[in-house]
Amino acid sequence: MPFFFYVIQSEADGSLYRGHSEDLRSRIKKHNNAESRSTKAKRPWRLVYSEKFSTRSEAFRREQFLKSPQGWGIWKTIREQIENSTNSERGAAR
Repeated sequence: MPFFFYVIQSEADGSLYRGHSEDLRSRIKKHNNAESRSTKAKRPWRLVYSEKFSTRSEAFRREQFLKSPQGWGIWKTIREQIENSTNSERGAAR
């Protein structure tokens, strides 16, 4: 079974949360059902980015790397892609 590094975005304030999981659908439901202490205040959340890995350790390492100073540049690029995508969606909805 695959594992994922994922990024969700708060529809309340636009903030981003990074994590890893084996079951994305179930994990996002938990975020939206206030079953995660760190995200319950900024619900609802939506998936905006994910990467697929063959092992949990690979997904976890990716999460940790993108939260580290060494991964900051790559995280910045991913964040910009998310922001551009979000802005495009808002423009299309007008």
